[in-house]
Amino acid sequence: MALHLRSNNHSLRDIASRLVITTGKKKGRHPSPATVMRLLRDHDQNMLTAAATTPPHSG
Repeated sequence: MALHLRSNNHSLRDIASRLVITTGKKKGRHPSPATVMRLLRDHDQNMLTAAATTPPHSG
């Protein structure tokens, strides 16, 4: 959901206000914009790492 909202150029505050934490101590609350930024950054880094370690397609 956060990736979809980011692709539609929503701000971090808008994204955070639309997300709801579903598990844990803060269940039912909204994450902070800083948490959303960290999650998106980690996702981007993981995608870059996966792309770098995937061998090129030869066919």
